[in-house]
Amino acid sequence: MLKISENPSQEKCFVKKKRKDLISLKDLELNEIQGILDRGDYWSDHLNSRFSIIPRTVDNPIVSNLFFESSTRTRFSFEVAAKKLGFHVLNFEPQNSSVQKGETLYDTLRTLESMGTNAAIIRTSEENILQEVAPLLELAVINAGAGANEHPTQGLLDILTMRQHFGKLNGLKVAIIGDIKHSRVANSNIIALGKFSAQVFLAGPENLLPSQDSELLGPHTQIVPVDYAVKEADVVMMLRLQRERHALSNVADNYFRDYGLSKERFNLMQSHAMIMHPAPFNRGVEIDGDLVEHPRSLIYKQVANGVAVRMAVLERAL
Repeated sequence: MLKISENPSQEKCFVKKKRKDLISLKDLELNEIQGILDRGDYWSDHLNSRFSIIPRTVDNPIVSNLFFESSTRTRFSFEVAAKKLGFHVLNFEPQNSSVQKGETLYDTLRTLESMGTNAAIIRTSEENILQEVAPLLELAVINAGAGANEHPTQGLLDILTMRQHFGKLNGLKVAIIGDIKHSRVANSNIIALGKFSAQVFLAGPENLLPSQDSELLGPHTQIVPVDYAVKEADVVMMLRLQRERHALSNVADNYFRDYGLSKERFNLMQSHAMIMHPAPFNRGVEIDGDLVEHPRSLIYKQVANGVAVRMAVLERAL
């Protein structure tokens, strides 16, 4: 379990930052999100160009990846994004650090900041630790996934992928199906899509859906049966079961039959509707393996856009 600090200095007040954190999409105005998407679009168009790699110099920013949970796409896309921008990258390894000796997250970040690190990209199982520690630091803090709370850059790359394909977000119908209750990806997508007045359908096992009094449910978000969601949506986004966040009991026994995107359920989709998944995906559990790379799947486009969006987020931060 991460700790902020045993006793943060009483003299250490909120820092007036020059750099911009990204902790929650709730903190961003619509025009800020549109600006990140526009810049992500730019990098998406230029990623294969030799001009997209900026030479590194001694004065280029230094960013640190601090991943206290496992990751493939998020960690490496942030590293690729930083290197494309010419930034220097430090990959922090918690198991080989002073965290093992009891050092708090705040003290770790203050140490990195004192060494000249300009931004910290953090993935953690803790829900609210980034909101608490970020105001105390001059370096930029970027949320790379915090517990079941939010995953803002995943939300941004997902809506960029939708906007690129459909040309708009306003008025889209997006089905998010699976383990909504424990999914930080679902939370960030619901927040982001709500800002653009897109309609969001949530479907999945009853015990894995948000409660009826959840702040996630509102005028643009509703819980519906899975087949209804699939039939109505322009985008069908499947989520994996968050095995690391809860006991599944018997949920997984007939999961694919009842909630997975099988070929039969795929045939219920509208002819223009597209498949998405934030990954990692479990073939044959929440999605048929043949649908992952189907012509109507945007899954690997999401992966590519992960680099573009994270380049835009790092530029904004620094």
